[in-house]
Amino acid sequence: MHRALIFLSLALQAGAVSPGEVSSALTKAVSFYHSRAAAHGGYVYRYSADFTLREAEGIPDADTIWIQPPGTPAVGMAMLDAYEATKDKDCLKAAVEAAHAVSRTQLASGGWDYSGHFDAKNREKWLYRRDTDGKLINRKKIPQSEAGWHIWRQREYKDTNYSTVDDDVTQAATRLLVRVDHALGGKDAEIKEAADYALEAIMRTQYPAGGWSALFDTWPTSPPPADKFPIKAGSYPADWPRKWPKDFTGCYVLNDNTHATLMSTLLLAWELRGDQKYLDAAKRGGDFLRLAQMPDPQPAWAQQYDAEMHPAWSRAFEPSAICGRESQSAMWALLKLAAATGDKKYLDPIPPALAYLRKSLLPDGRIARYYELQTNKPLYFERGEGGKGFELTYSDKKASSNYGWKWDSELDAIQAAGSKLSRGEPVVFPRVELERWSSPPTEKDIQTILAEQKPNGSWVATDDERGWMRDASGKKTNPAGGVIYSLDFIENVKALSVWLKTQPR
Repeated sequence: MHRALIFLSLALQAGAVSPGEVSSALTKAVSFYHSRAAAHGGYVYRYSADFTLREAEGIPDADTIWIQPPGTPAVGMAMLDAYEATKDKDCLKAAVEAAHAVSRTQLASGGWDYSGHFDAKNREKWLYRRDTDGKLINRKKIPQSEAGWHIWRQREYKDTNYSTVDDDVTQAATRLLVRVDHALGGKDAEIKEAADYALEAIMRTQYPAGGWSALFDTWPTSPPPADKFPIKAGSYPADWPRKWPKDFTGCYVLNDNTHATLMSTLLLAWELRGDQKYLDAAKRGGDFLRLAQMPDPQPAWAQQYDAEMHPAWSRAFEPSAICGRESQSAMWALLKLAAATGDKKYLDPIPPALAYLRKSLLPDGRIARYYELQTNKPLYFERGEGGKGFELTYSDKKASSNYGWKWDSELDAIQAAGSKLSRGEPVVFPRVELERWSSPPTEKDIQTILAEQKPNGSWVATDDERGWMRDASGKKTNPAGGVIYSLDFIENVKALSVWLKTQPR
């Protein structure tokens, strides 16, 4: 370990890196990951260095890929970043194969589940649109209906046709398809059609007010009806239950940045395809955030809302409340929309939200995930008696470890971006929360990435915190050669690509 640190220190002192060095590192990284980690063109979260073990949320078999980031779409987009920076055809080929893996696990409902399967048993069970060779399956009938939570909350087809926008699943898959389709100039009919179908599903599942639900398990023949989902502004309920009602009443969802990533997906489609309908849908998403901002004394956003636009419970540890993380995400989404459209009305909700959230920061400067409606007290959950269930509490001393109850404040960065946009200045937006590298990456970042890369093109974790995984039986083990993470591949390849694009040719 000491020798490795000395090597890294010497490498960082060696001087400026060259574009040729970075280009070589990128092509080597993509070649390694594509040749060793891919299964049916897709990827999971992490692997033992000898690739005998693979893991995601659970232990996937050899014919299962992961869609939820940092799975297949995220890996594929990093490979496409590498192609755009290097123009290396093998990087494009790897991205295309990832896009095919995604198109061949797209469901008849229009989106994707968290994972995708290529074994015969699961292919028979799930209503995938294409066979494993990419040919459309001629189904005589598929589940379809008008869109809306009144249909989807029944989850009639949850085991066969479940599309989710939770955790950026369908959005990431769609963005990969749209980007690869653009890179290929629309010449791959399979990828183009799958992208078209996914974008149509995203637009048809949008409510009249501009929001979305977290899932849909039927193909939407028409958008949600206005008589069932009228356009209303966010407001406080007369009261709210302090215990989980075991009822998913929240039809509009911002949880885990769902709404923001749907908007960014539509903006990407508009930017690359030039079709106004995608921008219009993104604007409706922005209009929803303007509506959903709660009135004083808490002018921020909830994690989910019911059809009356009251904050609503979701899971047993996700109460009716104002949400710090989702409020920051909502403001970033509004900023990006204002930057794309030049319309400063999308900046209007930000100053009051910033002022409120600054007053609500925790003593350590972080932001609480939940603030109680009206009282503004931070809310937490601890395990119930015998470790079962969850109990609402005002104290974080015994807060359960299954959730992020506190988040880093991004308020200064949000305010700075808003001020620049107000003055008509360009803004460089951070890509995602808590990335390891700066945005854009610094020279030192690039030196570190290159120094940490193995001769075969991989980045391997061997430390106590990350150098372990679970074997097929679920037992915790420390693979002899360490662990290779898709997230590390994605972040490193993205950073190298961003840096390389800034260098003179």
